[in-house]
Amino acid sequence: MAGKNKRKLGDLSVDEFLTSGFDFEEDGDFQDEDESTQQESKIKKSAPPKKSVKKQGKASEHKDQLSELKRKDPEFFKFLEDNDQTLLNFEDSDSDEAEDEEERMYHKLPSQLEDANSDDNEEKETDKKNVKKTKKSNETIKVTEAMIENWRTGLTKEPTSRLFRDVTQAFKAAVATTKGESDEQCRYTIAESTVFNSLILFCIKEMHAVLNRMLNLRTPEKDQKKLILPSSSPRWHKHQIDIKMYIAGVVQLLSSLSQSTVIDAVLRHAHQMVPFYLCLPKQCRILVKNLIRHWSTGEETVRVLAFLALNKICRHKPESHLNNVLKQMYIAYVKNCKFTSPNALPMISFMQRTLTEMYSLETQVSYQQAFVYIRQLAIHLRSAMNMKKKDTYQSVYNWQYVHCLHLWCRVLSTIHPSEVLEPLIYPLCQVIIGCIKLVPISRYYPLRLHCTRALILLSANTKTFVPVLPFLVEILQQEDFNKKPGRISVKPINFAVILKLSKTNLQEKAYKDGLLEQLYDLILEYLHTQACSIGFPELALPTIIQLKAFLKECKVANYCKQMRQLLEKIQENCSYITGRRQKAAFAVSDTEAVVAWEKQVAEEGTPLTKYYSQWKKLREREIQLEISGKDRMEDLNLPEIKRKKAEEKKFAQKEFKGLFESDSEDDSNEDLFKSKGERADSGDDEGLEDLSDLSDEDDDDSSVEIDDSDEDHKKPSSSKGKAPRKMLSTELNQVAEGDDDMVEDLELSDQD
Repeated sequence: MAGKNKRKLGDLSVDEFLTSGFDFEEDGDFQDEDESTQQESKIKKSAPPKKSVKKQGKASEHKDQLSELKRKDPEFFKFLEDNDQTLLNFEDSDSDEAEDEEERMYHKLPSQLEDANSDDNEEKETDKKNVKKTKKSNETIKVTEAMIENWRTGLTKEPTSRLFRDVTQAFKAAVATTKGESDEQCRYTIAESTVFNSLILFCIKEMHAVLNRMLNLRTPEKDQKKLILPSSSPRWHKHQIDIKMYIAGVVQLLSSLSQSTVIDAVLRHAHQMVPFYLCLPKQCRILVKNLIRHWSTGEETVRVLAFLALNKICRHKPESHLNNVLKQMYIAYVKNCKFTSPNALPMISFMQRTLTEMYSLETQVSYQQAFVYIRQLAIHLRSAMNMKKKDTYQSVYNWQYVHCLHLWCRVLSTIHPSEVLEPLIYPLCQVIIGCIKLVPISRYYPLRLHCTRALILLSANTKTFVPVLPFLVEILQQEDFNKKPGRISVKPINFAVILKLSKTNLQEKAYKDGLLEQLYDLILEYLHTQACSIGFPELALPTIIQLKAFLKECKVANYCKQMRQLLEKIQENCSYITGRRQKAAFAVSDTEAVVAWEKQVAEEGTPLTKYYSQWKKLREREIQLEISGKDRMEDLNLPEIKRKKAEEKKFAQKEFKGLFESDSEDDSNEDLFKSKGERADSGDDEGLEDLSDLSDEDDDDSSVEIDDSDEDHKKPSSSKGKAPRKMLSTELNQVAEGDDDMVEDLELSDQD
């Protein structure tokens, strides 16, 4: 109402203006303007500077309009509330989000432009952060002897997970030092070699017992065959990460070591830790690779320990490891038997025997691999027979092929009787016979002897008849033993480490001597395997005929002596078997009775078997000497002739120089006062010196030690000396005789 009674300024008089208190329209307008300006200034002061105001959406504007409607026309707003609630009650969040997404689709300019040097600044900041991190990481703890002692006492009293984690971290740092520089971050550092040695010894000796106590594993009994796996312990999952780190460190340490004594100790520890490796398949595979490497290339004790660990792994988990281990071991065997020497031959024999032991664990897996690899050998032989080229011949006539044949003969003969592997005997024999017939010339006689030896091994142990004698008797027919050798060799030929003879070897006397000796050995060895057979006389008849023909043609006494002795033993055994066979009351078709008769004869023994047992002992001793590369006569304990030393002789010459006058300054006239027998003995000594010179070319060690500077046993000087002064007879005899030589008695056994 007050607004309606207001009048304009021009309609008021002076008195009305003064009494009205300036209540008029224009003044009100000015007042409103002043109030609005004051409010705007307050808003500007209260608002934050440079704050981005978000643009309102359509839904928010519509909501403002509804609020205005409520203020201006409350009756209509009330009507809407009663009749249409959905129009008033709505959420504008979904629409706002959709509008925000539309706004994000369009590019917005940044509030500040970036400088070109900003990337460099960021890189510098990141480098600084990395440097700080590396400084923090490099702040490692240095391991000392006192810390190791504290760990030892703590783990022996009560092993805890924290102590075990500290030891594994320190062990990891020690293993990292063997690799050199590594990027792995370690909590500890090993700075001294003594600390490294004590930590490794502590882990190797005591960690296995500590882990058993931590996991509460009971120690297995002696007769218990089943292995207790650590994963069966309820505490396994708690310590699994630390155990995995530790056994991985053991494998890394094993792969980086080179000293055999340290490798022995680590391998013994790895053999103890095999149950833990079986619970972690990945670490077990890595361990198997390292073990196979040491088994095929290490020293003797290292090879044995590696084999024991491999055997333990395959015995307790054959389904997951045996097939893979056998493949890797066979490949390693083939790689490491490429070259054969007297030193390498025992290692190759060890690999053969241990690999045979592994194949005997499970015959099904062994049959699969044996079938594949024997077929591989047959394919090589077939290609060589068809192609008939030098390269294809070399793929068969090499050491790897021959050693593989020996291996499979040993496997089949060791696992026999086995119904699974028995079908492989015939194809293996066919491959070996085909290898003998591939190039039947005299240069490859050593290879033929190796193949026949493998056939004899297979025939003897599998009780299978294999015709071996024709390949041996054929050599007696082809080779001319009456022909004089073109060269005289000093060393005998070692047929155990050669496959092919050179042209110069074929002309040497040692070739024929060694060849006849090998034939004697192999014929005797094969006939020994058949000595108790009821058909021995018929089996040996062709050999007897060939030996008699050889004795008629051969004119060399030594060769005839060997073959005649062999012929006599064969004929003696034939007469024994025929005598026993005549007393038998069963028919030839009665196989059970024949087997029982042969078994009884084998228990009683035959003349050939008795002779073979004595011959085998002497022959094995000779073979060991041949393998070691020493002369056979070296081990016969010959007497040693001990001479005076050169200084003693010079002293004796100076002492007695004044007794005699001689024109010769170098030679002594001791031979003038010797008898004829003594002079003959001095001549024999000279002959010994010549023989020792020849033996020195072959072997530095000689059983007869003779001083080269000895001049007392040379021929007397041709210079004529003046007549000696007269001496007493006792003094003259004493000077002439000198000191006696020391001769040791022979000590030989009955067999020697």
